[in-house]
Amino acid sequence: MNIQILPPEEARRIAAGEVIDRPAALIREFLDNAIDAGASVIEVSIENGGVKKAEVSDDGSGMAYNDLEKCWLTHATSKIRSLDDLANAETLGFRGEALAAAAAVARLEIISSTGTGEAWRLEVGPGDANPPQLTACSRTKGSTVRACNLYETIPARKRFLKREGSEAVQCRQMFIEKALAFPWITFRFTSDGRPKDVLTTAASKKERFAAALLDAGEGNFLHEIHISGSGFSADVVFGGPELFHNDRRMLFVFANGRRIQDYSLMHALEHGTQGWFPNSTHPIGAVYLDIDPALADFNIHPAKREARFRDSGAIHHAITDGLRSFCRQHSLQAVQLPIHLLKDRGMEDIAELSPTPCSLFPDPSPIAAEAALHFAADAPPPYDEIRYAGRAFGLFILAERDNVLYLIDQHAAHERILYNRFLNEPIPKQELIIPIVFTTGSPEDDSFLERKREELASLAIVIARDGNSWRIDALPAGWRLGDTETVKEILDLRNAGENIGERWAATLCCHQAVRDGDYLDDKAALNLAKEALALPNPRCPHGRPIWTEITREALYRAVRRN
Repeated sequence: MNIQILPPEEARRIAAGEVIDRPAALIREFLDNAIDAGASVIEVSIENGGVKKAEVSDDGSGMAYNDLEKCWLTHATSKIRSLDDLANAETLGFRGEALAAAAAVARLEIISSTGTGEAWRLEVGPGDANPPQLTACSRTKGSTVRACNLYETIPARKRFLKREGSEAVQCRQMFIEKALAFPWITFRFTSDGRPKDVLTTAASKKERFAAALLDAGEGNFLHEIHISGSGFSADVVFGGPELFHNDRRMLFVFANGRRIQDYSLMHALEHGTQGWFPNSTHPIGAVYLDIDPALADFNIHPAKREARFRDSGAIHHAITDGLRSFCRQHSLQAVQLPIHLLKDRGMEDIAELSPTPCSLFPDPSPIAAEAALHFAADAPPPYDEIRYAGRAFGLFILAERDNVLYLIDQHAAHERILYNRFLNEPIPKQELIIPIVFTTGSPEDDSFLERKREELASLAIVIARDGNSWRIDALPAGWRLGDTETVKEILDLRNAGENIGERWAATLCCHQAVRDGDYLDDKAALNLAKEALALPNPRCPHGRPIWTEITREALYRAVRRN
């Protein structure tokens, strides 16, 4: 092995690749500097996916001649003076790597003015072969930072860039992420000379989220709540069940203005809204955490994409509780889906029954409400006003009340009824004639079972340690699953956090509720319909609506009957 010391310039270019790995990273760093400079208007412009040009222009504080001379040097920064300052850094950038990294891998040009009548242009890089040039020019207060021909002198890295279209998408995504966190700033985005996005100042994070990411009208389904705790506060923007997604791409976490990758806070948003959304779907939204810098470490990733919090559990708990409280308070409000949302979710037939576009909650118009498809209800009238009208497709119970036809999902309804019962009453248990003996696959599972043994017993799961194995001695009465599935369901509770009881109740009711196609006689079907329409929260534990309704007037219009 022959160890050598890399030349300084080669080492600098290699290190720069950790910070500037693609054009979107240039946009990220330049935007951070513009925001830190106090800009009120920021413009982003790219060419050829940001490879030929990545530019950010702002009306911030700008830089004087002496600052421009040094700003591109490695670790040149105006934001910290020592290691101790990292504990209190409140700016997006602080390590002095961004401009130096850009100058190492691209031709960097900065035009800046502090508003005193003087302006200067700096041109530098890439490499030592292109010494810096600093000349006088003309510009109003602020800065324009431009990087051209990224990786032109580093072909090995340039080969791994994606197609220009893909890189442009990444640049725009970075632009959107920064705009989401700073609604009081106007952001503009241009690609190859064509304006793409203009986000004017917004009154709230909810308003900016809607403008940046949603179609017209969908912002009415967004909510925003404020949460606070010791040393931190958070604004949480999230959509109602009308805006569910099949993946997590519309979930964001920001900490002190930075978007970070933090599973715990993303999980808090999902966990706090559990029960509002259909199976296998996810909410959309963003957690905006504002935390005392002394309680967080943002210096653990070269691009500041991660953070470490001193007490992440307290933050998670506060966000989850705040969201749950909101969801409980709003579970009785009528939620009316516009026709285009119904069609987007494969409900074209039902959408045709509602020819008048529905208004958006919480204040639906009387005309829209008359013909709307509802997923919630006011306090129900007495049972004797409900009439059983039959069944459909082996799943739906049909019931009439006050000129409204209800289609009730018998499985979802029975699930919710059982779920409420399991949460509010002791779960009956039955001793097993032959105990289930098993071993776990990890020490973490063993620790979970040991710590939660008493809590599991309160849920009618009686387990005992037997050497290196575990033994299940009792389960809830009526339990139907086999041994392997039983063990899996119990170990899966480890992912339920502090809400094992709710998770187990959802599991029990899912397995014990009547199934699709199960026969119910008229009396049993009517009783189930009455209980379903009396539920305060007309959603199954997994978030699906229990029933839909069609008014007599809407049905008459659908068949052109006066």
